[in-house]
Amino acid sequence: MTAREVLDLMQKHHIEMVDFRIVDVPGRQHHVTVPAVEVDEGMLQSGIAFDGSSIQGFRGIEQSDMVMKPVLETVYVDPFYTTPTLGLTCTIYEPEGARYERDPRYIAEKAEKFLKDSGVATDAFFGPELEFFLLDDVRFASSSEGAFYSVNSEEAMWNTGRGDEPNLGYKVKNKSGYFPLPPTDTQQDIRTDIVKELMAAGIRVERHHHEVATAGQAEINFRFNTLTKTADTLLLYKYIVRQVARRHGKVATFMPKPIFGDNGSGMHVHQSLFAGDTPLFYEEGAYGHISELARHYIAGILIHAPALLAFSNASTNSYKRLVPGFEAPVNLVYSKGNRSAAIRVPVAAVTPKSARIEFRTPDGTANPYLAFAAMLMAGLDGIRRRLDPTAEGFGPIDKNIYDLDAATKAQIQSVPKSFEESLRALEADHEFLLEGGVFSKDFIQNWIQLKHSTELQPLSQRPHPYEFHLYLDL
Repeated sequence: MTAREVLDLMQKHHIEMVDFRIVDVPGRQHHVTVPAVEVDEGMLQSGIAFDGSSIQGFRGIEQSDMVMKPVLETVYVDPFYTTPTLGLTCTIYEPEGARYERDPRYIAEKAEKFLKDSGVATDAFFGPELEFFLLDDVRFASSSEGAFYSVNSEEAMWNTGRGDEPNLGYKVKNKSGYFPLPPTDTQQDIRTDIVKELMAAGIRVERHHHEVATAGQAEINFRFNTLTKTADTLLLYKYIVRQVARRHGKVATFMPKPIFGDNGSGMHVHQSLFAGDTPLFYEEGAYGHISELARHYIAGILIHAPALLAFSNASTNSYKRLVPGFEAPVNLVYSKGNRSAAIRVPVAAVTPKSARIEFRTPDGTANPYLAFAAMLMAGLDGIRRRLDPTAEGFGPIDKNIYDLDAATKAQIQSVPKSFEESLRALEADHEFLLEGGVFSKDFIQNWIQLKHSTELQPLSQRPHPYEFHLYLDL
């Protein structure tokens, strides 16, 4: 789309405001709004200035001047504002015109360029499956004298004895929320409303359904695309989910583990490589119908998984989901059709073009630009080194891993048990990310420092409510 076409679209929809949107290093979106009468071709091509020191993970106040330039193909007529508004995703530039090295979107673009330059493939396709909760009430506080959190949902099993009149029953039992019909599924209309807004935004939606956990867990899948475009879509998807939830008086959260004792929310990421129109992950008759190239790619992801999780599972809460017993893919093996493995090779109705691998460990706290780029770089490292997943001890294992005996389980490698452990792994294993200048040492060091200072350290210094249960009487 050209700048002129954007202006014509603004006129067609009687746009009065234009939202310029960027994403910070952790993955939160920010926006600045300009009256439409002030937006011309020059602004759409040159961008607008902003204070980079106020964006988490960017830079200090002494180097704060930056420029955001819109990516015109991301144009979006936003239905959630009272005033007709157009949204545009932006990339970040230095004042003198160079791309900003810490811009997550730039890192994703560099990963795609590195893939093309490698000669391995022309395109990497990513298809994330996001799970989330639609809650009715969320309360939390953390201060010097106390801390608590509380969530609630009309569907939650703990509300079977609630004294409201009438209590209509039909609550979702723990681990029993997969595909129930209404009236047990109370959120069909909300999910459909979300889907309609996603489709109106140009996003191809494949399906939606209730998920396994109690308390309103949902999943809505959109169609795969190339790496950067999928990351763009994912951020718009999360925005639309949250806004439609608010419209219905709900709170949408992509936190991996907001509820103790039931399944958490993941982001299973389907991946494949193509050379033009030729799929590179398919081989008829091979294990799972996947090619040798795909096996190398799998090995790369699994061997670098401890470091990858610093980007794909980028929160302390992530590791409360990654525990045995809740369908969490904690085992660093691959398998065909097996959802207890970190990498699943889908085998149902597979064609050459649909052949893919599914990395099941990630979750919605990931910045998609960084997580997808890191996965691609790990897979390409496996291809470059011709790593074999079986030789590296990663299976395949086609049994329910949770049912294996202790001795067999002990031979299977597991994901890190904490975010701090993943960050240590990234510190020790990041050379594969530096190939082609995709990531930089500066970015990785900044990421590790940022996560320690803003998440790990503050959390480690605060008493936890459960500690009173454990230690008050000692």
